[in-house]
Amino acid sequence: MEKNPDGIFPAGADMVRAATEFKCGDLLRLGTEMPEIRKIIIDTDPGQDDAVAIMAALASPELDVLGLTVVAGNVPLALTEKNARKICELSGRPKTKVFAGAIRPMVRDLVTAENVHGKTGLNGPVLPDPTMPLQDQYAVDFIVETLMREKSGSVTICALGPLTNIGLALVREPRIAPRIREIVLMGGGLFEGGNLTPAAEFNICVDPHAADLVLRSGVPIVIVPLDCTHKVLTTAKRIAAFRDLGTAPGIAVAEMLEFFERFDEAKYGTDGGPLHDPCVIAYLLKPELFSGRHINVEVETVSELTLGMTVADWWGVTNRPKNATYLLEVDDQGVFDLLVERIGRL
Repeated sequence: MEKNPDGIFPAGADMVRAATEFKCGDLLRLGTEMPEIRKIIIDTDPGQDDAVAIMAALASPELDVLGLTVVAGNVPLALTEKNARKICELSGRPKTKVFAGAIRPMVRDLVTAENVHGKTGLNGPVLPDPTMPLQDQYAVDFIVETLMREKSGSVTICALGPLTNIGLALVREPRIAPRIREIVLMGGGLFEGGNLTPAAEFNICVDPHAADLVLRSGVPIVIVPLDCTHKVLTTAKRIAAFRDLGTAPGIAVAEMLEFFERFDEAKYGTDGGPLHDPCVIAYLLKPELFSGRHINVEVETVSELTLGMTVADWWGVTNRPKNATYLLEVDDQGVFDLLVERIGRL
């Protein structure tokens, strides 16, 4: 029995015959598919919202977290690598491999965000110092070696912070670019402008040169910008849903978000603050919660006023090649429902 060009058996009466001819190794699609397990590397600078993203990923059987590569960003590297290990232990996943990466951006001096995340980067809950080890290997080397070892097109990079580690990996070994399945990153803004400068979002602005490298790499890219994450607000009711889980991870998430939201509530006058980085993991798990356009996105690396700005050609007014899927709309309640359900598994 032959499948059609899409690999799907014929419908109707032929379905019975197709079922009897099903052989081991074939995927029989009779309205359902076997779930795919996606291999991912999480590049991160925790950060309370990074923490929620990591916890959701570690709780999701659809995602095989090959490792966490940590970068300086929200706080310096000595804190982000410790925070990553704290989160793994809070999640009950102490065997997760954590690799320390770039201590500063490729060109600029490091800019951090303690005013948002607190001095530790994870202010809110009181979490014990981690006992799990930090891996000896440099994060950039881990990224390169993993992508060269794994099957081409099988590994997705989830970028939750400045793109320094990824930019350095692309410079060190350009052959990794066509081997990356996809880079899904939180960063940038178009209609929402910036949150570090009037024009630039934090993750991109901290290392615009690395971001420029990534966007010019030819790798398939999905961008979750402020235009999307500013619609995913941590209201009191949504935070209560995490606390009501009654578990250590759920209560810690509630405490993180209560601390984290105070800055943006005061800044934007909203009920709750935007939950940025978990949208990357939510997109991988349920892309139907999001919508956007495939457009051209460039990063400004020269102008003093707009350094780090993502110049997104939403209306297609240039002839520049389309290099990224730019997400604009989101089912915000759907994202929170998904996150609560996943954190509830820990």
